Amino acid sequence: MSTTQGARARARIEVTAAIKDEARRQLAAEGASKLSLRAVARELGMVSSALYRYFPSRDDLLTALIIDAYDSLGEAAEAAHSGVVDAGPLRRWVAVCEAVRGWALGHPHEYALIYGSPVPGYVAPETTVESAARVALLLIGTARDAYRDGSLTEPPLAAGLRVEGERMVADFADDLPPAVAVALVSAWAELYGLVSFELFGQFRRVVEERDVFFREAVRRLALGVGLADV
Repeated sequence: MSTTQGARARARIEVTAAIKDEARRQLAAEGASKLSLRAVARELGMVSSALYRYFPSRDDLLTALIIDAYDSLGEAAEAAHSGVVDAGPLRRWVAVCEAVRGWALGHPHEYALIYGSPVPGYVAPETTVESAARVALLLIGTARDAYRDGSLTEPPLAAGLRVEGERMVADFADDLPPAVAVALVSAWAELYGLVSFELFGQFRRVVEERDVFFREAVRRLALGVGLADV
């Protein structure tokens, strides 16, 4: 790469970052549904046509922000998991869940973008899936480790969910029993329900000791998946 090409590449990275930063400020102030490329361009002193060279549409910019948010959340969860990688499955599970909560409380507007109300007219493309799966893969991996070392107790499974559980195993939870796959999906949804209730105010005047409450709640989720209480 020539010096000129290198400078252009750096400039593009810097402008892209500035566009995203301004878009995040708009998200915080107005919400995702009101995100406007023209408004972003205006705040940055750019003409709209120049911004379209970076993000051809509002949906392209939203997708970039969503992927960034999922990756930031995933990195936080992975870092927490790495810090307790030699601990037992239950401790690793709780560490990942607490990292999710900590990230959400520190990045409320980005959390709302990925787990809040859907943006009218926007459909997330397949390119978001890999980043979105990072936390779930950590939880699945923790259950898989426990299953392989014999410390996981298979939870009960309703007869009507047998086929669904087998499909889940084939799709994303290979080597695990269908009952564990179903329990994992339930726990994954409940984890974000806990975080969302706290972040969006539903726990106000209901739960005061929120750190302890959350830790116990996610421990119970782990037990429901079949992890040993050790």
